[in-house]
Amino acid sequence: MTAIVIVQPDGSWPAQYDKTAETIHQILGGTAVRIDHIGSTSVPRLPAKDILDIQATVATEPELDEAAQLLAAANWEVRPPRRDHPVPGLPQDESQWVKRIVVEPMYRRRVNLHIRVEGRANQRYALLFRDYLRAHPDTATAYGEFKRRAAMLPFDSVGGYADLKDPVCDLVYLPAEEWAARTGWTA
Repeated sequence: MTAIVIVQPDGSWPAQYDKTAETIHQILGGTAVRIDHIGSTSVPRLPAKDILDIQATVATEPELDEAAQLLAAANWEVRPPRRDHPVPGLPQDESQWVKRIVVEPMYRRRVNLHIRVEGRANQRYALLFRDYLRAHPDTATAYGEFKRRAAMLPFDSVGGYADLKDPVCDLVYLPAEEWAARTGWTA
């Protein structure tokens, strides 16, 4: 069984992100269009696994592998190519959900680096999800409580925990799209 550990929010997560993003920027240079702090550690007061989720955005699909190769040359660990789960009501085309996952070099601060293509559904999802939770602290609190309870369940892998969270995240994301349209939010 895999233990999922959700910790209390750490006020230093933003500074840890800044330092890590600078390192990623030095490695990727112009290959990355932008680098963003995403996931639960990017939302103030939200409990999370103590792993920074960072999104590096590239302009084209071939640059997914280029960015992963640059990071591998800097001793980051490249995971097998993956895709995010398609969200109901969003494009189901496979290309909208492709990504690369890279994790930190050994003995460094834990990081899951998601490399996604600019303008694709999964790239927007990560940013809108984060911003919606930042703007709606009660929703973030409810999501945090779900994560705590889910982490107490037995899982064979971290992937099982993620699979359980996906539809809950979608339940947050769908009203986030309405909020984005109403407020004029842009990534």
